[in-house]
Amino acid sequence: MSAIYIAGIAVFSVIAQWLAWVLKVPAILFLLLIGLLLGPLTGQLSPDDLLGDLLFPVVSLSVAIILFEGALTLHFRELKGIGKIVRNLCSIGMLATFVIIALTAYLVLDLDWRVAAVLGAVLVVTGPTVIAPMLNAMRPNQDIDRVLRWEGIVIDPIGALFAVLVFEAVSFVGQGEVLSHTLIALFSTLGVGISVGVVAGWITSALIRKEWLPYELHKFGILALVLFSFTVSNHLAHESGLLAVTIFGIWLANQDDLEIDSVLEFKEDLSMILISSLFILLAARLQLSDLMLLDIETFVFLAVVLFIARPICIALSTYNTDLPFKSRLLLSWIAPRGIVAAAVGSVFALSMIESQIPDANKLVPLIFTVIIVTVVLQSLTATPLAKLLGVRQPSPNTLLIIGANHVARAIAKGLKEQNIDVYLSDPAWENCKMARMDGLPCYYGNPQSEHAERYLPLTSIQSVLALSPNRHHNALGVQYFSHLLNEQNVFSLRSSTNHAKANKDSATFLSRQVLFGEQGYYAKLSSLIAKGGKVSSTRLSDEFDWQQYLEVNKEAIPLFITTENNDGELQIRPFVIDMKKPPEQGERIIALQPPKMSVLKEPTQGKEANSSLGEKLSH
Repeated sequence: MSAIYIAGIAVFSVIAQWLAWVLKVPAILFLLLIGLLLGPLTGQLSPDDLLGDLLFPVVSLSVAIILFEGALTLHFRELKGIGKIVRNLCSIGMLATFVIIALTAYLVLDLDWRVAAVLGAVLVVTGPTVIAPMLNAMRPNQDIDRVLRWEGIVIDPIGALFAVLVFEAVSFVGQGEVLSHTLIALFSTLGVGISVGVVAGWITSALIRKEWLPYELHKFGILALVLFSFTVSNHLAHESGLLAVTIFGIWLANQDDLEIDSVLEFKEDLSMILISSLFILLAARLQLSDLMLLDIETFVFLAVVLFIARPICIALSTYNTDLPFKSRLLLSWIAPRGIVAAAVGSVFALSMIESQIPDANKLVPLIFTVIIVTVVLQSLTATPLAKLLGVRQPSPNTLLIIGANHVARAIAKGLKEQNIDVYLSDPAWENCKMARMDGLPCYYGNPQSEHAERYLPLTSIQSVLALSPNRHHNALGVQYFSHLLNEQNVFSLRSSTNHAKANKDSATFLSRQVLFGEQGYYAKLSSLIAKGGKVSSTRLSDEFDWQQYLEVNKEAIPLFITTENNDGELQIRPFVIDMKKPPEQGERIIALQPPKMSVLKEPTQGKEANSSLGEKLSH
């Protein structure tokens, strides 16, 4: 029977993630609902009976992997560029939130001071997996988007590390030992955790640099080292393992010459599996009596979390900055708690229950209550509030180009010259480096990854152009963004004219959004650009319409049509196969011109006609 339950958890995890994907909301909502449905509401799943003595090790090891994956994204060099507000949010703002929530839990909920302190520490974390879907739907201005997105990224590992340190501190103080012995035990635990993390990071770095660990074993080898470091650290010093794996991840993240992108991608996939399964298990452990915990004191506690702790955090973090008041108001409302708070808090609760600390059984229900209230309430109200305050972005106007090869770069430069915002993405570092040298922003990695969701400006993307010569990369990008942006805003380039072979099996070409007409395939564009072809722009007029353009530019490959709407905003639409609406007078054609097309061939009417036509094309 155990195998059936484990398989069922896996299936329900996929269902929850799929529902979140379809409805474009945080997956945590459906994971929570499924866990409650299987556990306290129907009694079909009892994690304690299913896993028995393995429950605590399984949860602990899963949280260790989740924290390690979060720490892998914390690059010290990026902290310098995230701005004063984000740094304040992850320092003085975090400490203020901790103090306010902990004091409220102690005074209002009458919790044991150790439980109140751990609760306050856990609830400082706002996870990027919850923030990102909310921002994509809300589309706030760039200042708000940048602050919230970076806060979620940075506070994930920092807040988790802070929670671990608070938990270790109260665990030792709570033993009633002499102060000196308590401090010695605390610093001993900190020393062990930090030392094990640094040693594990150094060993891993050496194994990869010296190629003693083959590439195909990087993912599995580092996973094994994470689990081993966690257990060894816990064996040497009680509850120091989470600190060790966090330090381990931060060490690897800040080794500039270390290639661990494949490891990070693997850990993202593994974390999704663990987070989904773990959240269902944790929600299923709740009791109906826990769900009825909502009394007047709990409502007061929630009100303090929502309306006092967060606004004070924002007020302190934005003090003496030029952030507008309306932006501060919206930031004061948006702070959903997520998976990390639930997972880390559950590990602490299990340990504190074993230590027979009073009120430890209330920790998880309170954390889940805050998660439910913040995610549901803020998801429903964030967009209307952003509209009311007038802090939403205008219509998205950035083109995301999948690929930063020489074809993609040439097209992107041509678009940039027409004042069209572009953003490139490529998993090949050399391509990204060349794009950045050309002054083009480029994301290094796969644009459909969880990492990209944190770093790409998704809220400002209007359309996606898949221009990679790799059909597989194009297909994945088209499939992912067709759901995110709708199919009519996603386009793909053919790799060749061989429909039967090259394009038959690719999911890319199930869509009719095929770029640049019959002649606009990758090999043809690449050849023209390699020979010196350039992307240029021509405006149509009453004297020079679309048919005349085609007659004069027989060898050119039209790429885009641009026009201005009534509000003066520049709109762009790509040429596609079987395009129903031809270009009109007043619109501008962006095309790839063959070499030596800057001087047009003289038409039969003579030099005067050519001169006049050349003047029109130049405009």
